Amino acid sequence: MREKSNSADMAYKVKADFLRALSHPLRLKIIEILKHGEKSVGTLVKQLGIQQSSLSRHLLALRDAGILKSRQERTTVFYSVQDHDVFHVLRPIAVMLRKKFKESESVLFNLSKE
Repeated sequence: MREKSNSADMAYKVKADFLRALSHPLRLKIIEILKHGEKSVGTLVKQLGIQQSSLSRHLLALRDAGILKSRQERTTVFYSVQDHDVFHVLRPIAVMLRKKFKESESVLFNLSKE
């Protein structure tokens, strides 16, 4: 019985680690940019307007979580989405948030009528 508990706990940890890798606005932006294809680190630095050292930390976290993959061509490193199923995870979150904010808009609208 203890073995089942350990494997269940491990499954929760793996899920939490995956979600933790997604839990930064910049990482979500990186994934969204890479949705349309591979980009070099230099291109990402320019698009995001951040330091390469900061970008590298985020790219590493996403790669370690299996969300991104990288390849090197001479001195240039390119990143791309490893498994586009990640967007099947992100899409329902966006739907839930749209509903939440739509409900908030309705409440605010009704409050402004008072």
